[in-house]
Amino acid sequence: MRKFLPGFFFAAGMFVLLFSTAAWGQSAVNIRDTSKQQIFRYNQIDYLEDNTGSLSFSQISSNAFINKFRVNTEPTPQTREPNTAYWYRIKINHNPQTRNNWILEFFDQTIDSIAVYSPGKNRNYTATLLGSSRPFSERLYQHKNFSLNLDKNLSGPQIYYVRIKSHQPVNVIIVLRSVNWFITYALDEYFFFGIFYGMILVFGLYNLMMFIAMRQRQYLYYVAYNLSIGLYEMCADGIAYQYVWPGSPVWNHNAYGVALFSASIFSILFTQSLLNLKTNAPRLNKVVWWVIGLRSLFFMLCLTVNPNWFSYKIIEIVPLTLAYFTGCYVLIKGYRAARFFVVGYSFLLTGFVIKALIALNLWTLPVTAGAYYSLSFCFIAEMVFISFAIGDKVHLLRKQEEQAQLRAIKQLKLNEELKDALNKNLEAQVQERTKELVEQASLIAEQNEELKAANQLLQQQSEEISRMNVLLEQDNTNLHQDIEKISHDRVMSAEVDFEEFSRIYPDRETCFKFLSDLKWERGYACRKCDNTHYGHGHLPYSRRCSKCGYEESVIAYTILQNTRIPINKAFYMIFLMYSTNGKISSHKLSEILSIRQSTCWAYSSRIKKVMEARKKELKNAGDKGWSKLVVEAG
Repeated sequence: MRKFLPGFFFAAGMFVLLFSTAAWGQSAVNIRDTSKQQIFRYNQIDYLEDNTGSLSFSQISSNAFINKFRVNTEPTPQTREPNTAYWYRIKINHNPQTRNNWILEFFDQTIDSIAVYSPGKNRNYTATLLGSSRPFSERLYQHKNFSLNLDKNLSGPQIYYVRIKSHQPVNVIIVLRSVNWFITYALDEYFFFGIFYGMILVFGLYNLMMFIAMRQRQYLYYVAYNLSIGLYEMCADGIAYQYVWPGSPVWNHNAYGVALFSASIFSILFTQSLLNLKTNAPRLNKVVWWVIGLRSLFFMLCLTVNPNWFSYKIIEIVPLTLAYFTGCYVLIKGYRAARFFVVGYSFLLTGFVIKALIALNLWTLPVTAGAYYSLSFCFIAEMVFISFAIGDKVHLLRKQEEQAQLRAIKQLKLNEELKDALNKNLEAQVQERTKELVEQASLIAEQNEELKAANQLLQQQSEEISRMNVLLEQDNTNLHQDIEKISHDRVMSAEVDFEEFSRIYPDRETCFKFLSDLKWERGYACRKCDNTHYGHGHLPYSRRCSKCGYEESVIAYTILQNTRIPINKAFYMIFLMYSTNGKISSHKLSEILSIRQSTCWAYSSRIKKVMEARKKELKNAGDKGWSKLVVEAG
């Protein structure tokens, strides 16, 4: 057995060496101080698709997956399937003698998730998490691109693994760059960004002022179009994530789609207004409205059905081509204001085509900064020429206005001659009419004097009527009070029916108020702690002690406590018992109040006991005696 062990280990070593050689056969990028940066291209990048998204780094870096990586054959690697994990393997030849610090940088700012596994001294890998789905504050460098530092102490060839996953297709542009060059490049880049977005704001402000001055919708459409383009570029460049919503990564997924939709719609509306399609091209004008409707429908589907459809940016070729074709068509028909519009949209169409070729990996040239930002440059050119187009239209309108003014001047001369002739006739008629008016004015003055005298008399009569009305109102008030008093006295002094009694105590609220006034007419004192301060309780007219919180209802400690019959009928029963000295029978009470005889008997018996106990107090109580039965019962 021991004889076979050396052979076994030799074979295993050769097997590992074979697979290691395959991995290390990948072209390495050398770190040299003479080179500022190096973009990984073609055979410098190997890739592996993880359709399930479940492979871990330990699996990917194992010998079993060494030969499963495929060599990249595209100028710029690209992820095509949304939500599929893509693993990339690059090889960097470290130079321990380098004087510079080096970083890895990822250009595409729309990548959701980037995990970079960097080797250490002892072949231990460290994971660095990047991507637009993470808060901006977690980045090592406060820059729009994703970047991480390389270990300066490493020596020789080192393999790096990158895992990328995004909800939309993205370009995998990996750059090895020195920190010194990164700082210089970033400063220049942000300087040009400032110029670019500053020009957008300047053009937008200029057109906004033109809209305020001329009140033409085309300027407002162009302002909205410029701002939409600015927002889209900020989303695509990562500037919006850095400065607008750094703490809300969720906006990175759909904001560019909203901005692109807004730019398309306002671009077509601006084209429609600037070229006056309603007059110059009625059929194309209908097509424009159809495109606006279909683009809006697609936008709503992206919001409600599948937000990943926002990644189909190629759809913008439809409104862009329509606007360009419309400009050419109107220019051929002789509308001079469309010439600069066509030139501007030629630049914009060129930039769009370049970006589409890069996105589809059909761009065979190196993806330089000029190519990457070609659409931005074309936007600037388009804005300049569109401004010329707007000025050209204003010049054309002014020329038409001047011609209209000349025609108006000629017409005014003819009108002046006719006016002179009419004025002579009118002067004679005015003189005659003036005499008639003077005579009528004197007559009207006399009538005015008579009306003034009549008005004074009417005013005096009105004041006398008002005084009489005041006196009548006072008499009515006194009469009403007397009637109420007489009715109350009659009810309290005689035997009346329940309907008449209910006029004074019609409902539960009135009865509770009457009980509250009787019960606490001498002031409130808590039965638990004798506190005299209180607040309102939960039940109507109940009182809650402000000290101990004891709440006493208005019917507590009265003859009405624990009574289930309506309180106004209970009042009337007490009144009948009092007014008849307890001689009325329970059958009679049941008949009058429509309450069961047993209930009337029980409650009348209770009242009789109270009357017997308070016999002396009720002797001279008069019409208020029945209320003493209510309050002072135990």
